[in-house]
Amino acid sequence: MKNVVFGILVVFFALLSCRGGEDDVQNIDQILNFYIKNSAGKDLLNSTLDSTFATVTMNDVFGTANNAPVTFSLKKTTDTINYIEYIAGAKRLTLDSVSPENRTYHSRIALALRLSVNKVVTDTINDTLEIEYKYTPTVFEVSKVYYNHELKFTKQPNLPNVVTIIK
Repeated sequence: MKNVVFGILVVFFALLSCRGGEDDVQNIDQILNFYIKNSAGKDLLNSTLDSTFATVTMNDVFGTANNAPVTFSLKKTTDTINYIEYIAGAKRLTLDSVSPENRTYHSRIALALRLSVNKVVTDTINDTLEIEYKYTPTVFEVSKVYYNHELKFTKQPNLPNVVTIIK
């Protein structure tokens, strides 16, 4: 008899834990796609072309160590245009907190772009990327992106987070 009562309680609590309403859902939108081009529109992330960036590294400025690499992926569009996809990984610090239910966080990332001319690395360009996030009970999303302290992106509702840098 104890096993039957225990079994019924387990099923009851399992069903109870599965219930939830739409009010409990928080929309998370934090994927960023970075394109880096020159003023003529040349894809500077295509390492097979001359005078482009052979390698890209990202380091978390707020990381716990001096060398705190940030994970990202180099991807290509269907038109073979290269871009950096950044999802998460850099430490987020509170920038302001109007209330516990309305906060702004930010991450700061150091980019090292190694320029290759005639298949030889000739220069390393060090840039800074700052990402601001908006947090409310219903949304956690990228709100602004600064590149070298210059605003390059402001979130538009229902649009992907695409940042194009002209070098």
